[in-house]
Amino acid sequence: MLTFESLSETAEFARKWVPFCKKHNIEPRAPEFYFQQKIDYLKDKIQPSFVKERRAMKREYEEFKIRINALVAKAQKVPEEGWTMADGTAWPGNNPRDHPGMIQVLGHSGGLDTDGNELPRLVYVSREKRPGFQHHKKAGAMNALIRVSAVLTNGAYLLNVDCDHYFNSSKALREAMCFMMDPALGRKTCYVQFPQRFDGIDLHDRYANRNIVFFDINMKGLDGIQGPMYVGTGCCFNRQALYGYDPVLTEADLEPNIVVKSCCGGRKKKSKSYMDNKNRMMKRTESSAPIFNMDDIEEGIEGYEDERSMLMSQKRLEKRFGQSPIFTASTFMTQGGIPPSTNPASLLKEAIHVISCGYEDKTEWGIYGSVTEDILTGFKMHARGWISIYCMPPRPCFKGSAPINLSDRLNQVLRWALGSVEILFSRHCPIWYNYGGRLKLLERVAYINTIVYPLTSLPLIAYCVLPAICLLTNKFIIPEISNYAGMFFILMFASIFATGILELRWSGVGIEDWWRNEQFWVIGGTSAHLFAVFQGLLKVLAGIDTNFTVTSKANDEDGDFAELYVFKWTSLLIPPTTVLVINLVGMVAGISYAINSGYQSWGPLFGKLFFSIWVILHLYPFLKGLMGKQNRTPTIVIVWSILLASIFSLLWVKIDPFISDTQKAVAMGQCGVNC
Repeated sequence: MLTFESLSETAEFARKWVPFCKKHNIEPRAPEFYFQQKIDYLKDKIQPSFVKERRAMKREYEEFKIRINALVAKAQKVPEEGWTMADGTAWPGNNPRDHPGMIQVLGHSGGLDTDGNELPRLVYVSREKRPGFQHHKKAGAMNALIRVSAVLTNGAYLLNVDCDHYFNSSKALREAMCFMMDPALGRKTCYVQFPQRFDGIDLHDRYANRNIVFFDINMKGLDGIQGPMYVGTGCCFNRQALYGYDPVLTEADLEPNIVVKSCCGGRKKKSKSYMDNKNRMMKRTESSAPIFNMDDIEEGIEGYEDERSMLMSQKRLEKRFGQSPIFTASTFMTQGGIPPSTNPASLLKEAIHVISCGYEDKTEWGIYGSVTEDILTGFKMHARGWISIYCMPPRPCFKGSAPINLSDRLNQVLRWALGSVEILFSRHCPIWYNYGGRLKLLERVAYINTIVYPLTSLPLIAYCVLPAICLLTNKFIIPEISNYAGMFFILMFASIFATGILELRWSGVGIEDWWRNEQFWVIGGTSAHLFAVFQGLLKVLAGIDTNFTVTSKANDEDGDFAELYVFKWTSLLIPPTTVLVINLVGMVAGISYAINSGYQSWGPLFGKLFFSIWVILHLYPFLKGLMGKQNRTPTIVIVWSILLASIFSLLWVKIDPFISDTQKAVAMGQCGVNC
């Protein structure tokens, strides 16, 4: 009820806000962020009426916020009999877990603004919820919206933006359409992905919330292969790609990823299956965009020469798209739009049908089973041969909020990592899924890297603990190596360093952003990634499902970055705190040993201290966040970390695996024949 009434108020406010934005070229067009900008808003404004109209619009917006606040306050006092509508009947959505599907078109003809121009149509959709039916959270909601939008309007393209993001540029859709409507690229482009940019992050980006390395290096690099991955928001889709259709490919696109040549230098003869696949794809290139009416679909879509019509029977269509002939007909209209003969009343009835909770049963709808369904969505499109585009205009098209609190940030990373582990153990894993398809080799490697990265937490934990072990046992983890081997080590290090420098120069990423990314990789690897591996194994092997929590976002009501210093308890804090304690204890033990052993032991000590200090430097943002603004850390974190560090240190000193069995026997006075 609150969502519906808020949407109605927003539609009414838009009648005044939209013409004001168009008249004065306002950016961004999210009023909250426009009015809170600390810039010279008179710059480039030449109309004398701007100041007066801006002042009036700001007042209108403040009154709009008051009305929204009143709705929120009203929603917190739910009547015992539930909410009622204007005609006195009960609101169907009083029970959020058990209610029918609801659709309300706000302004059937789109509505008019204050200047008399037509506004875009706004539709409120609430899919059916019933006990015993799995609704699949965000993935299920997006699939329901795809179907209902196809029935009501059937636009050729869809835009996906998260609730915590807003349009920072009014030209965002135009930027995407430059690629989608390109004669050469448009027919094989499945989506245009925009980079994520964030507001409300502290100046030094302590916890790498901006993800600059991922968005400005990794994703930009993928744009040169088969395109970037879908990251769940800020993405414009080709509707045909979402339906699972193949792209329209040219003969050059159908060439193998790796050209295999014979000994004589000529290409090997292509297999029959390859030629059949090529002919099938080229046939799609020659076909036009057919428009089917409902009678054609219900009669089995006979008489059409389109490849999809010939290969799919009526039962196959129902298996793929569900039992909605109107929706099935819309999937054949590649240019969008609805058949002119359809009745608006029947469209609304069919729209209610396609958002029913049992519509997806016994169909191929949905790629569920992972909390990061966005990766799978993009992966399956690329596997069919589609390409994606990474669009990075000078002005970011979308901005959002990010969790700047340490605990919330770790929980967010845990959810991402858990989704990757779930994909790793699923049948859609890029390691073995769809070989022989149209997915390029390097694109597959990139997807594999996206799902296996949580496993790096296991060796990372070992590398972070080994320096402390060396200091506690007075041993060194690096053996003596020859000059020849040392040369290879130096060359490898130099190549890694040079590659990093080239990436930074090519992408324009600063050294501080790169270092923050390295630091949080260690923080996340010793906490969230480690937990994700074990939770994923529990889910796959034991069937124990772990419910993820929706990421909470920053709230600056108590001042700038107030959320940054708030401490929230989570078990994710224990492993990195333990690593910190072990390394600090090891440094104290190593320095104490050097003081007692004389000056000759100080040289080897510095080498050992370097590695421990290097680990602590990577964990410094975590340590700073753990201490908080008041330099207070919960007792439970300290107790658990010291306990685990002490147990580990005592066990290691007791076992001492660096000493052979013979040396142990001599030390214990049990020397035998083998001494």
